[in-house]
Amino acid sequence: MKTIFAGQALLPTGLTENVRLHLNADGTIKTVETGVMPEGEEVSGKNRMICPAPANLHSHAFQRAMAGMTEVRQKGKDSFWTWRELMYRFLGQLRPEQIEAIAALVYMEMLEAGYASVGEFHYLHHQPDGTPYDNLAEMSLRIFAAANQTGIGLTHLPVLYSYGGAGEQPLSGGQLRFGNDLERHLQLIEEASKSLTTSLPADCQIGIAPHSLRATNPEQLREIASVFAGKPVHIHISEQMKEVETVQEWLGARPIEWLLNNVDIRNNWCFVHATHMTTEETVAMAKAGAVAGLCPITEANLGDGIFNGPTFIEAGGVYGVGSDSNLRISLSEELRALEYSQRLRDQSRNVMLNGEGSVGTAMYQAAAKGGAQALGRNTGELKEGNLADVVAIDTARVEFTGLRPDQYLDYWIFAGDDRVVTDVWSAGRHMVKGGQHIHRAAITAKYREQLAVLLEAA
Repeated sequence: MKTIFAGQALLPTGLTENVRLHLNADGTIKTVETGVMPEGEEVSGKNRMICPAPANLHSHAFQRAMAGMTEVRQKGKDSFWTWRELMYRFLGQLRPEQIEAIAALVYMEMLEAGYASVGEFHYLHHQPDGTPYDNLAEMSLRIFAAANQTGIGLTHLPVLYSYGGAGEQPLSGGQLRFGNDLERHLQLIEEASKSLTTSLPADCQIGIAPHSLRATNPEQLREIASVFAGKPVHIHISEQMKEVETVQEWLGARPIEWLLNNVDIRNNWCFVHATHMTTEETVAMAKAGAVAGLCPITEANLGDGIFNGPTFIEAGGVYGVGSDSNLRISLSEELRALEYSQRLRDQSRNVMLNGEGSVGTAMYQAAAKGGAQALGRNTGELKEGNLADVVAIDTARVEFTGLRPDQYLDYWIFAGDDRVVTDVWSAGRHMVKGGQHIHRAAITAKYREQLAVLLEAA
């Protein structure tokens, strides 16, 4: 039986010394022993702390290859919308082989940063002119191949993108690669599901992602809520003020207001970004049970806005974090950026905690539980029956000198970086050892090869 030992473990009951996890063959935790002595090779684990490895709940893998290409000011005022045009031009060059190589690099980097699973918000479905591939789910299968190579836990979220803007505007330009009506989209999901069951472990699954209110319509959203009841449903919502204004003009209500009042929203939904909400919307979203999918690094990079954190958590809201555009993949920095954005806005400190205690630990545990809920993944805590999504950090590093164990997560999030991560298990699969993914050399070589092909063709 596979076991994991650590001198410190973050359990549901709190920090606990000398913990051994026993794992089942299906990647779940069979038992949790506490107060045990290390045996044999386990002695090295005395100087590490294990925690539930969170989910990266929102990723557009292909955008990773754009990192560093869009930080040049153009004539006029740059915005999310000018960035989007650059993104459309970039994705027009991508081919299936490149999507697979980019996704593998992204998932490798996520695992090395401490994430054990990912929600892939996948909208690159067709050929550049919008013609479907012979296999409608070709691009989804490339994502599956990347997940299989890296061992990451995947919740695949094929994106329904039917319209080019609010009011059912026609698709155009780069959007043609995304486009499906609901009938064809459900066919795509059916084809992808057949492959997923034969090509990926049992902890991987498929949900759905209506891209946004502006790219769908009320009828589609109501049907999705019915057909996918209980399965993960993710949607971009209220990311930009222009989006809020155009939806309000079209439907007579702000996006979150309209969605909560017109669609059966339950705890299987994830509202991604939600950076522009009224106080009333914030409280209503929390009470509906939808997860707030926050991507603070990308939201800062694109100038999206700042999430209404204190009101949301005071109302009992659930949240998780994701790396969205993947220009920077770092678990600790996502949480740091989330807390710091609140501090800058409110001119206060230690904001993302309703009560007293360690803000780093509270945010970490909230993100682990919220990410698990958003992905429909049986994890988020180290306890019997849950998937063994586990991250280990090296507490023997010089940076931890003088700190108490209850300060380790505060250091990692606010003063350290993801170099403290030594090992990561995804559903018991030991994919990161000594700080590096076990297939790093092959993954990076394939990425270099495919990017060279891409640049040559551009």
